[in-house]
Amino acid sequence: MHTAFAQFTKEELTGKFNPESHKDFQRINVEYASHGNHFLRREVAEAFYRMAEAARKDGVRLIIVSSTRNYYRQKTIWENKYSNLSGTPFDRATRILQYSSMPGTSRHHWGTDFDLNSVDPEYFNTPTGQRVYTWLQNNAWKYGFFQPYSAVNQTRDSGYMEEKWHWSYKPLADLFLWAYRMMVSYEDITGFQGAEVAPIIKVIDSHVLSILPDFR
Repeated sequence: MHTAFAQFTKEELTGKFNPESHKDFQRINVEYASHGNHFLRREVAEAFYRMAEAARKDGVRLIIVSSTRNYYRQKTIWENKYSNLSGTPFDRATRILQYSSMPGTSRHHWGTDFDLNSVDPEYFNTPTGQRVYTWLQNNAWKYGFFQPYSAVNQTRDSGYMEEKWHWSYKPLADLFLWAYRMMVSYEDITGFQGAEVAPIIKVIDSHVLSILPDFR
C-alpha cells in the first residue's frame, strides 16, 4: 500500500468513527459555522479559515452549514429519505443518490469536505449566492479547495447532480480517494435500508470514484 495513505483506516474511509474524539479533527469556530458542532480535519480547518478571511476582506461571507458526517449520521439522513419514498429499493436509492450519499460512501466522512452557506440550489441563483459562488470559483483553488460535484457532462457523466455548495480540500481528499479505491469494497457498504442495491447501482464506481477521470 502506498505510504501516503497507509495512515488511513477503513473506519475513517467509511465514516465509522466519532470526529469529536478523533485526534486529527477540530471543532470549527462558530464564527465560521452555522452552529457549534461542526468538525473538520485540522489541516482542512486551517485552510478554510484562511479562505474565509480572504473572502471576508472581499465582502463575501463563507459559513459552513455541513461538515464531517460519520456513517451513523449519514445512515439517519439516508433512511429518513428512503422511508418517505415508494417504489423498489433500486428506484428509491437512485432517487436519493441525486444529492445524498449512501452511508459508507460520502466524502463528508473524511473530514475534507464541507457545504457552504446553503444546500438549496436556488440560493446560488440569488445575487448573494451568485457572488459567493463566483468568488469561490475564482479563489478557492488558492487555498486547496475545489468543487467535486460540478455539472454532469462528458468529463463527469455519472454521480451526483451539481452541488455548488460542496467544496473539498484536494491535498487530503485525493489521498482519501486513492485509499478508498484500494481498501473499500461493496462488502463494506452495508447496514442500512437499501444497501443491497449498492453493487447493482455500482455506487462506489459511479458516485465515489467518478470525480477524477483516472479513477474510473
